[in-house]
Amino acid sequence: MATPNIVNVTAIYGGTAQIPSTAITANTYTAAWVYQSPSGTDSTTNLAGLTPANNTVNKIENIVVTNTGSTAVTIDVAICPATTFNSGISTTFTYLAYGISVPPNAALVVTDKSTSFYLGNYQSIGFRSTATTVTVTASFEAIT
Repeated sequence: MATPNIVNVTAIYGGTAQIPSTAITANTYTAAWVYQSPSGTDSTTNLAGLTPANNTVNKIENIVVTNTGSTAVTIDVAICPATTFNSGISTTFTYLAYGISVPPNAALVVTDKSTSFYLGNYQSIGFRSTATTVTVTASFEAIT
């Protein structure tokens, strides 16, 4: 799995992925992202950890966490090896947000366009929350 040379881009597909609250189990890392496929179909596709497809790099433009509950929720968001996002806290994680409290009925912008970054084939984005009253949304560009 090679990371493409993004100087010689073939295509750039914009996408928005989300982890719905139904996919979140409290205090467990997940990377159950879903998004509409670039083919334009109405169905959603699993995109585990926002990990890019072979010969693709994903530019993560933003990640927003929304707490729809009535009490504060603590969240973690991490870049981690694609195979370990469900394993819990690890020294192989690089945290974008760690132990941050999101107030009730509020949203937290974890990263935005001014702090965008690239994910390669062996990287993913893991998420953990102390409750199931959150949703996570990310916009990204799949560059081939």
